[in-house]
Amino acid sequence: MREGGHKATPCVPAVAVEDGRMEWRDEGTLLSVRKHGETSVIIEVFTSAHGRHAGVVRGGVSRKIAPILQPGSQIDVTWRARLEEHIGAFTVEPVKSRATVMSDRRALAGLNAITALLSFALPEREAHPQLYARTIAMLDLLGETEAWPVGYLQWERALLDELGYGLDLGACAVTGDRDDLVYVSPKSGRAVSAEGAGDWADKLLPLPEELLGIVTEDLAGIGDGLRTTGYFLTHGLAHAQGDRPLPEARARLVDRLTR
Repeated sequence: MREGGHKATPCVPAVAVEDGRMEWRDEGTLLSVRKHGETSVIIEVFTSAHGRHAGVVRGGVSRKIAPILQPGSQIDVTWRARLEEHIGAFTVEPVKSRATVMSDRRALAGLNAITALLSFALPEREAHPQLYARTIAMLDLLGETEAWPVGYLQWERALLDELGYGLDLGACAVTGDRDDLVYVSPKSGRAVSAEGAGDWADKLLPLPEELLGIVTEDLAGIGDGLRTTGYFLTHGLAHAQGDRPLPEARARLVDRLTR
């Protein structure tokens, strides 16, 4: 489903409570915060059952609530609105802070890239439970091991796959062989072997072993993999959204991992 983009996945609908309002409760990771009026903020959260969802947090700039509302933090949210199509309001409770990431510049760049790409890429209110589980695992990995950049590369591949732009890296698109896969076709997203590439090698994208999930400490390989996923994020996902530029947070992460 590469050309048409992702397939919609309906989320769990809000439930009407006694006063006629719509309400649901879920756990999610905070993607973004922006000021709304004098004392409130609008937040975006990514939850398993309700996808990327926005809402107002009243008093969100207060000393009590503001420290909870940090991108990447895990929060328990209850959303209420008069009608389901309204932006509605959140009440929030902390579940897990990822403040320790703040002391690691590379890990912080990874967190910012993840939250920015999710905010950029995900349709509103569309459930993606598998990607949600993958995202929480990736956020928990940041700064905990030196292998997290490979995990991040795999997370970008999972994001592409979830939204309909997945890479098929199991066998060579030309010969059918499963060995010596060193390129990716920019047209089809399929793997190509050294033999299958022939005279077209210089027109293909790199397929480092890190993109296949093999853990190494080779930052050059990570950079090659991010070049390939970045191509499909730009020419697939972003192109389908009117050629919007990818978030700067991703470029900053790539710079930190490759310079």
